[in-house]
Amino acid sequence: MARKTDCLLCGEELIYLDKPKKIPCIFCNNLFETEVTCINNHYVCDNCHRMNADDLIQKICIQTKETNPFTLAETLMNHETFHMHGPEHHFLVPAVLLTTYYNSIKQYDNKKEKIELARERSSKILGGFCGTHGVCGAAIGTGIFISIITASNPLKKKEWHLSNLITAQSLETIAKHGGPRCCKRNTYLSFYTAIDFVKTHFNTVIPHDTEKQCYFSQLNKECIQFKCPYFAITEE
Repeated sequence: MARKTDCLLCGEELIYLDKPKKIPCIFCNNLFETEVTCINNHYVCDNCHRMNADDLIQKICIQTKETNPFTLAETLMNHETFHMHGPEHHFLVPAVLLTTYYNSIKQYDNKKEKIELARERSSKILGGFCGTHGVCGAAIGTGIFISIITASNPLKKKEWHLSNLITAQSLETIAKHGGPRCCKRNTYLSFYTAIDFVKTHFNTVIPHDTEKQCYFSQLNKECIQFKCPYFAITEE
């Protein structure tokens, strides 16, 4: 779940050390000397603590070599700038998919330019699109992902087909689970759709959680609970 106090990653109590030690930031992985961690030895540097959601997504996705989209997304979603719902998820989906796709095929140098392009494209998706335009921003995010890795444009044939097809498949999957909207649920559904799509059409396996559970439900007053495939009972 998202943390507003204590450790941003696990929610455990912060502790003060007797003497400074060097520890990597859980977001950027750079080493820092600090006297404060949580009991699980997690640390967040000041720069990452201050960043807004889109800046955080861009910075961490460019730097990380994580290959599991769920692991990467949840680390980012636990940051205090991330809301339960919001347009930051529109950038999160293509950025995380681009990152884990290129990390999985070990083409790390391709990420920076493509993640920056995903940020520019996703910025045009307004908040609330799912309710007012009949298309969820997470589904559009999968289309942005495929359009970027295939260099699609309106005049391409196969590339145009694939980028529209994945958006359609993602949107159908999201729609089948009904409303009201949940940006976390729709993000997970989009990831699974994209993972299957990439395996089928690009013969590439992106490592992932086979049985996902969501721990953000207590932050979502419209949570559909047991009707959601990812609902998990959590302790207060």
